[in-house]
Amino acid sequence: MAVVVEHDKRRKKILEKALAVFMDDGFENTTFQKIADKCGITRTILYLYFKNKKEIFRFSIKQLLVSAEVSINAVCSDKSLNSIDKITNVLFVIFKLLEQNRQLLAVILDYLLHITKSNTHPEARVRRRTVKMRHILSSMVIEGIESGELKKIDIKTADDYLYSFITSAILQLVVLKQKNLDGLKETVTYAVRQLAA
Repeated sequence: MAVVVEHDKRRKKILEKALAVFMDDGFENTTFQKIADKCGITRTILYLYFKNKKEIFRFSIKQLLVSAEVSINAVCSDKSLNSIDKITNVLFVIFKLLEQNRQLLAVILDYLLHITKSNTHPEARVRRRTVKMRHILSSMVIEGIESGELKKIDIKTADDYLYSFITSAILQLVVLKQKNLDGLKETVTYAVRQLAA
């Protein structure tokens, strides 16, 4: 039992340090050797935990998303909030996470460009990573419609509408290099209120 705990603990430490390498060097310039060096271990030991840098990268992102889900689920289960406030607050939680991880977002975009160069279409990968988020947004819309707090609207359209704010946030932070998302937060507050019944 203790061996498994130590293995998981070391794996988490490797992920944390590997993320720093990805953020410093970008996806393409990060090597397994650089990750091993940052972790203070040999490549052979690193292979005991991960088979390649893509796997490390995917696990790093997954670890980040899991921590985000905890905050998002707390908002979604808050019975004191109405549907408009839940949707707005969930988007704000996501915005805060994006603001705190703008370097990682740049690495993710670098990775998506990298796989595009190899004639791989990133759309399916992005969809796999965002399916839970889109499900949460759809569930909040359905809950709001059923409670009478939101207009009767097409769920997929509403989901696309709300998700577009997340993609806009990423563009603003990474490509346009904005320092914060205050302007987008005002827009979201206004836009989500338009869904009210």
